[in-house]
Amino acid sequence: MIAIVDYGVGNLFSLKSSFAAIGVETVVSGDEKILKSADKIILPGVGAFSDAAAKLKATGLDAFLKEQAASGKPLMGICLGMQMLFDRSYEYGCHEGLGLIPGEVRPISEVIPNDLKIPHIGWNALKFTENKTEIFKYINDGDHVYFVHSFYGTKCESYVTANAEYGAPLCASVQKDNVYGCQFHPEKSGKTGLAILKGFCDL
Repeated sequence: MIAIVDYGVGNLFSLKSSFAAIGVETVVSGDEKILKSADKIILPGVGAFSDAAAKLKATGLDAFLKEQAASGKPLMGICLGMQMLFDRSYEYGCHEGLGLIPGEVRPISEVIPNDLKIPHIGWNALKFTENKTEIFKYINDGDHVYFVHSFYGTKCESYVTANAEYGAPLCASVQKDNVYGCQFHPEKSGKTGLAILKGFCDL
């Protein structure tokens, strides 16, 4: 069973529906006992980093997720959920992340041309790195996925598994051991996104 963390932030219904489309049972919960009983955990997220981090901390789920990751359980962060995996974010201040993957989150405005729109919204091709992850085993280099973001992961080069080009190469996915992250939205990425979720389920 896959558990989707409910902490008041994220596209919970879309994610649950996507897993249902590939025949995988999920539970949406913020209860540690239920989350602990799952085989794998998804950390979703949309909105501001500081708000999401505060909600995780207020519920104690920040410490719980660190414990689950340390136990070896597969954990995947999606969009803001991926950004939460890093050490810190510089989104309107400096905010502490979960520290599960070394790196930080910074504005894409620092690296993309001035004429490109922010947020970065739309379909972009994935370019695998030499660290290609197991969750991409059902997709190909160059397959397109859907992004909506204004910030990106950086100083995490050793853990980047794919990039996407938006005026500059931006980190699209990461992995460190049993912890995975996708900056894009698999649940909004059609057949490619479903194939990535299936790859995660196969771990």
